[in-house]
Amino acid sequence: METEKFLPMTREEMDKLGWPQLDVLLVTGDAYIDHHSFGVAIIGRVLLSHGYKVGIIAQPDWNDPKAFEVMGRPRFFCGVTAGNLDSILAHYTAAKKIRHDDAYTPGGRAGMRPNFPTIVYTQMLKRVFPGITVALGGIEASLRRCVHYDFWEDKIKPTILLPSKADVLMFGMGEKSILEIAEACANGSYDFSNIRGTARLLGKNDTELLNQDEYVKLPSYESCQKVRSALFDMTKMIEKEMNPYCGKPLLQMHGDRALIVNPPQFPLTTEEMDKVYNLPFTRLPHPSYKEEIPAWNMVKDSVTILRGCAGGCSFCSLSFHQGKFITSRSKESILKEIKEMVSSCKKHSGTITDLGGPTANLYGCKNGITKHCKGCRRPSCLYPEPCKNFKLSASEAIDLYRAVRKTEGVKHVFINSGIRMDVAIKFPNYIKELVKYHVSGHLKVAPEHLHRNVLNRMRKPDPETFYKFMQIFEDACKETNKEQYIVPYFMSGFPGCTENEMQVVSNFLSKRRWNLQQVQSFIPLPMTAAAAMYYSNIDYNTEKSMHVIKSKKLRAESKELLVNAVEEIKEERRKTSGRPVKVEKNKRFGKSNSKFEKDTKFEKNNKNGGFHSSKQNQGRNSKFSAKSKQNQGRNSKFSANPKQGEGRNSRFKKH
Repeated sequence: METEKFLPMTREEMDKLGWPQLDVLLVTGDAYIDHHSFGVAIIGRVLLSHGYKVGIIAQPDWNDPKAFEVMGRPRFFCGVTAGNLDSILAHYTAAKKIRHDDAYTPGGRAGMRPNFPTIVYTQMLKRVFPGITVALGGIEASLRRCVHYDFWEDKIKPTILLPSKADVLMFGMGEKSILEIAEACANGSYDFSNIRGTARLLGKNDTELLNQDEYVKLPSYESCQKVRSALFDMTKMIEKEMNPYCGKPLLQMHGDRALIVNPPQFPLTTEEMDKVYNLPFTRLPHPSYKEEIPAWNMVKDSVTILRGCAGGCSFCSLSFHQGKFITSRSKESILKEIKEMVSSCKKHSGTITDLGGPTANLYGCKNGITKHCKGCRRPSCLYPEPCKNFKLSASEAIDLYRAVRKTEGVKHVFINSGIRMDVAIKFPNYIKELVKYHVSGHLKVAPEHLHRNVLNRMRKPDPETFYKFMQIFEDACKETNKEQYIVPYFMSGFPGCTENEMQVVSNFLSKRRWNLQQVQSFIPLPMTAAAAMYYSNIDYNTEKSMHVIKSKKLRAESKELLVNAVEEIKEERRKTSGRPVKVEKNKRFGKSNSKFEKDTKFEKNNKNGGFHSSKQNQGRNSKFSAKSKQNQGRNSKFSANPKQGEGRNSRFKKH
């Protein structure tokens, strides 16, 4: 495909477009895929649609200044994102082992980006373009906008604005914020003070002039370092201000400098979201790539139909990123995209792999529309019980699915995004529709646990919800004469979860004789309520102290309880069959897997990641950290300082 249909990545491509200079340069830790599942593509397309000349540098060699100069200095500003995933989550497992692949890189190769590219890229841009304005975005920046706990380094770290020295940070979904930043740069004011969904770190002089009474004052960086409960208090304070309709601006001191976090940006309306997703994306990787990009293969035939998640699960970053208010695209917009997708490629299989988002079956549900919603400070619209102001429905989703099935060229439509079971059981007709037409053999669900106390800390429905969902699903399978299977995800090592609680899940698996496809080790993602519980040893609901397993040995043992339950089932079958047991395609819980080290990368967040989205993502020991005066020494093994790198394929040893 002609490069003119993509945003330019080289000076030659700029020349073909007749552009002597860029207005905005975007630098990303992912390969450039012109698809709306990738945040940098959305941000670039939005800016382009408003008349700005935009170029993209993807996965530059962070040790080579020339790699950042290929398209010259932009007129207005540079935007930096680590990509669809937090870089440390992308590089390391829950056991803090190095991952050996990277789904967002051609050929799936690891080593094409540093740890904390948000920091490294910004430092290099400031070096090659003195005085340039840099705006941060993406999940890595979004979840590290305030003081946060970094699991991989096991330490409290400051706002990422401090080590990066960026001018402004966008959190959440960035389409509105990026346009306001671009306008402020274009008119010469460079005033970002009143832009929603942004954070700034003021200098000492500006801090002294600040009227601090206008802000919700969070515990300082120094307080969070000294007192574990301070992070717990901070997280609760931030969570209360996440409603964009009533949230107040936040202030957090870092020494003699004030971090200012403005209220979240308002969610897009349906009309605004339609415009974004109907921009002329090619839906393809840039033509310069010669190898397949695994992340693109996962989403190339999928369609995003909604944003936001009303669940508010305590381990999930979505409530601090996309927010709890749901925006659904119009049926017309979705059908338009599908028709173009199917017709634009002669070899298209006719299979739509997903109609989804954070939670597929919340399409068409409505919250944030009443006066009560606009003043509500609950983190979840569904926990502990669904809010009466949350308008739940399955009719719009069913109507959409039927319309897509009737679209010319479409042969199969599957739903592979998560299903919220407490909502689904209210609409058995939705589950039947799903089973009959939209399950490709296995349906993924996330009960996460089966012990009531653990589920309460997770803000997940009680175990009876899962059991009821299973029954409705199995009844629907019998009624439609379909052989379909549930694939559940269970989590080990959650705060307050001991061997006794994990044994409940293990006993369930043994009793049902089910093989798990995946065991998920808990990762404390920055800013989340679960991370606050993990670090402080305090129950988020009762505010009482609790036991939290933290050692590598105990975390592994917690996971092994589930692994061993599966191995015992396999051994029993081996004895009864009298022959070696092969890995079976499925026994109720889908494909069995002898390796249980597949740690979740929160793929929900891969929908619309980059400068905005991602479920998603974080990072122990100073061997993984980004260099700053506050948190690093010169000899840090995993420094983010580009001057100390050993080459882009050095397995991150000095990045």
